[in-house]
Amino acid sequence: MDHPVILWFRRDLRLGDNPALAAAVESGRPVIAAYVHDPALDGRSMGGASQWWLDKSLRALDTDLAMRGSRLVVRADEAAAALTALVAETGATAVFVNRMFEPAAWARDAALAETLKAKGVEMRGFNATRLAAPGAVLTKAGEPFKVFTPFSRALWDQARPRAGRRAPDQIVSPASPATGINIDSLALHPKNPDWSAGFDDWVPGEAGALAALDRLIDGPLSDYATDRDRPDREGTSRLSPHLHFGEIDPWRVVITARAAADHGEVPHGQSEKFCAEVAWREFSIQLLESFPDLPTRNFREGFDRMAWRDDPHGLEAWSRGQTGYPIVDAGMRQLWVTGWMHNRVRMIVASFLIKDLLIDWREGERWFWDTLVDADAAANAQNWQWVAGSGADASPFFRIFNPTGQGEKFDPNGTYVRRWVPELAELPADWIHKPWAAPPGVLALAGVKLGQTYPAPIVDHARARDRALDALKATRD
Repeated sequence: MDHPVILWFRRDLRLGDNPALAAAVESGRPVIAAYVHDPALDGRSMGGASQWWLDKSLRALDTDLAMRGSRLVVRADEAAAALTALVAETGATAVFVNRMFEPAAWARDAALAETLKAKGVEMRGFNATRLAAPGAVLTKAGEPFKVFTPFSRALWDQARPRAGRRAPDQIVSPASPATGINIDSLALHPKNPDWSAGFDDWVPGEAGALAALDRLIDGPLSDYATDRDRPDREGTSRLSPHLHFGEIDPWRVVITARAAADHGEVPHGQSEKFCAEVAWREFSIQLLESFPDLPTRNFREGFDRMAWRDDPHGLEAWSRGQTGYPIVDAGMRQLWVTGWMHNRVRMIVASFLIKDLLIDWREGERWFWDTLVDADAAANAQNWQWVAGSGADASPFFRIFNPTGQGEKFDPNGTYVRRWVPELAELPADWIHKPWAAPPGVLALAGVKLGQTYPAPIVDHARARDRALDALKATRD
């Protein structure tokens, strides 16, 4: 009997550049391609927007496997129990898997490997989602980096690219296929109501990831350093959800961007600025690996003394895009409609929640976790703590964004606001980021009635800034 091996897909939903898949195929045994839906796979239940993405990505993966003579065997259960059962049912002699690096997932995998080993089954792990293996990039003292710039230098000096691998032409399946459930039964797509109509611009899956990379090289990468801050332009890569779900190898992204610069297609400085963002992702992963409570606890303990406000009305206004600050409201509405928000605007809305409203950063982190298609445990926590000033190598708390000034600087003509806050669309650019200051005649011509068609600001920024700085002093006392 030719015993099969199991290829366990998790957040590596691609066939190309997939080291676990390559090793499984090279074993010469029939391959069972399996996905186990465990909602708390990395120690935390997946948010609604991420579930939408996962649904589409699994379907794309199943189609790609079918083109190669295979199929995706889907199970729904606690991950270790499901894998143990699948091994027992199929007589598989090995499990091939690309590692997950969230602390809960890492511990779970280690325990599962011991369980399988006791049954004579080898569990072989690979790195398909990070630029460097865990513990490969450390300070000279052997400690994890807590500052990004030296981490980035060490990363590019020490990390070595994985060899690129094409997707196999054929994947041999067992003569007696394993049983599974239909992807529909996972109920990942929202119903009653289906709030995902605005997600249609996304193309989850490996093909969508490669197309997004091509678009980056052909367009935004040439002016990335400046346009990435402009929400009124298509200046970002939009690769983050594809990277999170492992639909593309981060090394492929970096190598392609650098090759474009080497071939004269884009300036080297622009390519390297983009690669620095990929390195920031890696920095975040390393921080979560070293500090597992990053999503729930202040990295800097002094912030445990911060006097956060309990403000349910402010939190609701923020989450619904009804704060009265157009750039903030535009970002929050874009997030709700599309499952994504422009990076610069993410910083603006986070600063507003934390510093203007003085609401705990963890409230914002939880909202983003549920509403972002690219919600990632490491990046989400690290970026929220960066804005709050409580994280590693963070922006200082006293750096408080003026939402009006940020809008005028990065959306000077109001193009972004007009798209996402259509009730202000007729306001001239001089007033679109501060409608409360517009002359009554200007508001009347634009059809804007503050407090009726569009809210008045829920907080005075200048006073809120003073309040936030006073709260910061208390943490130092």
